[in-house]
Amino acid sequence: MMKEFAEVTCPFCGLLCDDLVISSNSHHLKTIKNACAKATSCFEAPIVDIKPKIKNKAVSIEAAIKHAIEILSASYTPLLTGLGTDASGMRQLMNLADLKGAVIDHMHGNALMRNTLVMQDLGWIMTTMTEIRNRADMIIFVGTDATNYPRFFERAIWPNKSMFGLKNEEKDIIYIGENLNIRSGISPKGKKPTVLKCQNDDINEIISTIHALISGSTIDVEKVAGIKAGVLEKLADKIKQASYGVIVWAPAELNVPHAELTIQSLTELAKYLTRSTRFSGFTLGGNDGATTANSLCAWQSGYPLRVNFNKGFPDYEPNRYSTNNVLKNKEVDSLLWVSSFSDTHKPPKALIPSIVLAMPSTKIGYTPDVFIPVSTPGIDHAGQLNRTDTVITLMLKKLRTSPYPSVANVIEKMIEGLR
Repeated sequence: MMKEFAEVTCPFCGLLCDDLVISSNSHHLKTIKNACAKATSCFEAPIVDIKPKIKNKAVSIEAAIKHAIEILSASYTPLLTGLGTDASGMRQLMNLADLKGAVIDHMHGNALMRNTLVMQDLGWIMTTMTEIRNRADMIIFVGTDATNYPRFFERAIWPNKSMFGLKNEEKDIIYIGENLNIRSGISPKGKKPTVLKCQNDDINEIISTIHALISGSTIDVEKVAGIKAGVLEKLADKIKQASYGVIVWAPAELNVPHAELTIQSLTELAKYLTRSTRFSGFTLGGNDGATTANSLCAWQSGYPLRVNFNKGFPDYEPNRYSTNNVLKNKEVDSLLWVSSFSDTHKPPKALIPSIVLAMPSTKIGYTPDVFIPVSTPGIDHAGQLNRTDTVITLMLKKLRTSPYPSVANVIEKMIEGLR
């Protein structure tokens, strides 16, 4: 018998779109309304039948958890990484990190760190999806076109109506960067965006030049990063005239040296513009529970991710305690990887005992000591996730029956066995 669920939250990107309609017959799901291609693929993926494994040998879930407990019990400093789970799963991982003195990092830790370093250094002024939807008359996309967040334009840029009568044709869309798909930036009535093509390595120079022009400085060169000075001068004047501007970036897509300095230039420009108008930043991210993990770590430990609990207190060093560095420097002696939202992310291969909690369909690429298939929040069990703008936590629904345990349940049993 088919059952229909309305107002379903999609957990498969940081936007957490909460207006989906999904039908279910207990085991199989079908998207009915408001699902992007990514959501449809993830919701409609069939349940794969696979057993927990120890060294690639099928075992019971009890045996797999027992062996994982033995590995963690013998470990002096475990590495808990991946962290692709919901709030309940992350709370249990934090409890495990505290109990075992573990290092903790997310699979998207590099992107999280780029933002965190800027916020900690100079602070920033940020906005929300609702504010963009209802107030922003200028949106500047820097180094991203938001295609990795498929419904961002639908939900935040081109709404059917806004609270304060702002019309879509009154909005100016600007793109700065390389290889950007600007199709979504064309308004429903055909108004085209402004596009400044440049290498992502040059974004910092361009933003700094725009900042200088807005503050009243002049430039005595014909071009900056291949863009004519006159073009930048006109854009600077246009930006100053905005009533409510927003600068949008995706830290994961700014794969340039010292990307945090580029982000800092964006946030400092937004702060300067608030002297004469309203301007804010907005960051696209939070996939695989990244925003939730980072926020929850801060709530419980006082620090964002990349914390070492081995010293008896939270030791925060975001460069030293990255997954890559602690493995390379042999600072950890066991690995626990968690990924319950995507089967495409693979744990790092390390010469230490490894425990993998992942979706049943995950192809790991090597044989871990323990593999435990886990269920997906928002499909197989209820949960909570924090949206990319960090201002709202959304509820996830259970839509079908799964034979696999949740991450929170597995980690809780490991903690019980370690005490």
